[in-house]
Amino acid sequence: MAFVKQRPIHIILWIISISVAAHGTLALAQDQCRACHEAIGDTPSTLFKRDIHLGKGISCADCHGGDARKEEMEEAMSKSAGFTGVPKGDEISTLCARCHADAAIMVKKYRSTLSLEQAELLSTSVHGKLSITGKERIAQCTTCHGSHGIVGKDNPASPVYPPNVVKTCAKCHANAAFVRTYNPSLPVDQLDKYRTSVHGMRNAKGDAKVAECASCHGSHDIRSAKDVKSAVYDINVPATCSTCHSSANYMKGYKIPVDQFEKYSKGVHGIALLQKHDLAAPACNDCHGNHGATPPGVQSISKICGSCHALNADLFSKSPHKKAFDQKNLPECETCHGYHDIVVATDKLLGVSSEAVCSWCHGGAPTSKAHLVAKNMRQLIDSLRSSESAATLLVDEAERKGMEIGEARFKLRDARQARLESRTMVHSFDEQQFQQIVDKGLKVASEVSEEANNAIEEYYFRRQGLGIATLIITVLAVSLYVFIRRLERRQRTKQ
Repeated sequence: MAFVKQRPIHIILWIISISVAAHGTLALAQDQCRACHEAIGDTPSTLFKRDIHLGKGISCADCHGGDARKEEMEEAMSKSAGFTGVPKGDEISTLCARCHADAAIMVKKYRSTLSLEQAELLSTSVHGKLSITGKERIAQCTTCHGSHGIVGKDNPASPVYPPNVVKTCAKCHANAAFVRTYNPSLPVDQLDKYRTSVHGMRNAKGDAKVAECASCHGSHDIRSAKDVKSAVYDINVPATCSTCHSSANYMKGYKIPVDQFEKYSKGVHGIALLQKHDLAAPACNDCHGNHGATPPGVQSISKICGSCHALNADLFSKSPHKKAFDQKNLPECETCHGYHDIVVATDKLLGVSSEAVCSWCHGGAPTSKAHLVAKNMRQLIDSLRSSESAATLLVDEAERKGMEIGEARFKLRDARQARLESRTMVHSFDEQQFQQIVDKGLKVASEVSEEANNAIEEYYFRRQGLGIATLIITVLAVSLYVFIRRLERRQRTKQ
C-alpha cells in the first residue's frame, strides 16, 4: 500500500525531470553558441555552466551579440547579426551596465535587489580613474567578479565572497610593479599585515562575517583615504568600524563589547575628532592598526599611547609605577586614563581626593609615602594655578587702567607653560622633579604679579600727582584772576 501511495509522486517527479531535461536540451539546441563551444570544451563554456547569468536565461549572444540560432559560425558571428566579439576596456563595464543599471530589466524582469548604481559608483571611484594606458579605467566589472563563471557574492566560489575578497584585491595591491605605476608610496604588504590581524586570521578560517577589504573601503564606490567621502577618511573611520562593532546582533558570538563607539564619542579623542574635526586626534586605526588590526595587549598599550605622548611614556617607564604595574600585570596608560572613553586630563585626577585616580590605590593608606607624595603634588599644582590666576587678574587690571604691561603679559605664558609641563612631569611620580617645574612657574607668576602691582601703583601715583597738579594750577589760576581784578579796580580808581 505504501508503494502504491508513493507511486503517483514518483511518476510526477519523473515527468518533471523529463520535462526539465527536454527543456534544457531544447535550450541548448537553440543556443548554438554554447553547443559549439561546449563541443570544443573551451574554458569560457566550461565556466559558464556555473554562471549566474545562465540560470537567468542569458546566453552568449546577449553579451557578445550575434545570432545564437544559426548553426553556421559565419552567420552566427556576422556583424549584420550584431556580433561584437570580446569587449575591451570600458566596453566591458558599459556592457554590464546595460542590464545592471536598468530597473526595467533588473527589478521587473529578474526581481533583483542589487543596486542599480554599481557602474556609476565605479566610474567615480579610485578604480574608475584612467589606467596607465590612459584609454580605460583601472578596473572593470570583470576584474573583480570574473567573466564567464560569475556567481553571487554569497557563493563561496565567487572572487568577491568575503573570505576570497582579500586575495582578489591582492592580485593588484600585492603586485609591487603594478602598484608602483600608479602610486609608488602605496604599500603592497596589506595582505601580509591583514593575515596577522584578528580579522585576517578569522577570515583565513572561512569566517565570512569578519571585516575584509570591502567591509572598510567599500566595493564599487572605493575612494582615496584622503577623500572626505571615503569610509576610511580619518573622521569617518570610527563610524565605519562601528558598523559591525556597535551591532549586538552582528557581534553575537565574538564575546566582545559593542559600546566602544559610544564610549569613544564621549572621550577626549572622540570629541576632538568627531566634534572639533581635529585630524591629529586618534581614531580606531591609530591604536588598533589598519590592515593589521589587533587589540592592544597589556604590554603594548604604553607603546601605542607613547607614539603620540612620547615624553609621558618615557617618564612613566622610569617611574616606580612601571615596576609595580608590571608585577600586578596592569595596563599602563589605560589604568588611569581609560581607553575608549578617555577622560580629559585635568588637575582633578591628581591627589588623594575621591575623584583623583591616585586614591584608587593609595587613598586607604594616608601615612604611606605614595599618599603623601600625591597629596603634596596636588597642593603644588593648585598653588601654581592659583598664583597664575592671581597674576592674570592683576595684568588684566593694569591693562584696563591703560598701563603698558605687554612684557608682563608675554612673561605670563611661561607660568602657563610650567603648569603644562608639571602635568607631564606627573608621570615621573618624582616629587622633587615635579616641584622644580612648579617652582619655576611660581617664580614667574610672582614676578608678573609684582610688575603688574607696580604698574597699578604707578597708575594711582599718576592720578594723585595729576590731582595735586590740577589743584595747584587751579589755585594759581584763581590767584592770578584775583590779582588781575585788583589791578583793574586800582586803575579805575586812579581814573
